[in-house]
Amino acid sequence: MNKFINTQFSWWLLIIAIVGDFVVPYILANFYKGYNHKTMVMSVLGNPNSPVRIYYNIWLVLLGIFLIIGSANLYQQYSSYSKHLSITLCVFIAIFAIGAGILSGIFSVNESKEIENIASKIHGIGSALGFMALLFVPLLLSILSFKMKDWTTTVICLVSFILALIFFVLFIMSDKSSFQYTVIANEGIWQRLTLLFMYIPFGYIAILKIVDYIKK
Repeated sequence: MNKFINTQFSWWLLIIAIVGDFVVPYILANFYKGYNHKTMVMSVLGNPNSPVRIYYNIWLVLLGIFLIIGSANLYQQYSSYSKHLSITLCVFIAIFAIGAGILSGIFSVNESKEIENIASKIHGIGSALGFMALLFVPLLLSILSFKMKDWTTTVICLVSFILALIFFVLFIMSDKSSFQYTVIANEGIWQRLTLLFMYIPFGYIAILKIVDYIKK
């Protein structure tokens, strides 16, 4: 396993996870009549009534696996600078990978939030905990990059954290009835933008590592 971690292929898996988390829902939504990217969260694609539920739920499980591998890569990258922060980083990514990835793929959310069962509750809790954990990963990466004196990555991660936090707040607010029929109600947009800025630090670091491997 150690020979597989921190290889060019394992970093590519992280890139696939990031890009795929936007591309897969975009493609599958074309086969789901009535799906709206602006107002619907991506997990709706995996609901029991969705014609693409099998494909999307399989993707969520793969996403979780790829991110867990990515967390091991990042741990090796930063552990020599701060083992405690690197472990925290790894745990936070794993919480998202398991909660918002693997568990969400196994336990589907319902198309309507008004309909709740055990599966949708597990999905909701796992996804919520996962998002809250992943939110702080860019901040941890910024601190670790600062310890490495990698100023560019430090700034990119810090800016990503601030923007992810802003869009996460909007994502939470979008579910409130008081914001219905306003631009804030576009839950799907805020979810995607939150994920985008959570993922940017991963993508940037992965690209740098892949470039290093290509140069060798």
